Amino acid sequence: MSGEVPAHARELAARLSALFRSDCELAERLNDAQRRLLGASDRSWSGLHPDALWVIRSAFCQYQFACEERRRLAVDVGDLSAQLTAALCAVGWREEAARDANVHELAEAGAR
Repeated sequence: MSGEVPAHARELAARLSALFRSDCELAERLNDAQRRLLGASDRSWSGLHPDALWVIRSAFCQYQFACEERRRLAVDVGDLSAQLTAALCAVGWREEAARDANVHELAEAGAR
């Protein structure tokens, strides 16, 4: 870290850290939906799955929903990142150091 971490910056970092955990969960959901979609598509072509179209539609809808959630999450991450950078720069951090700061470490700095 590069200096003082005000309480507001720690709070922003904690919120970003939580969003990054949510992003990991969304990535898992996207991967799962993609696997289901590909599997159903393969079974459909081979004629092995009588409900293949329903499975494909369901997997596609889940994938599309998770993509939209991830898009919204990215907007939130961008907004919070800008606020965190501004908060750290306001107390003397260089912009590059503020942008490169580890949000997990910043969030935990207040817990010590």
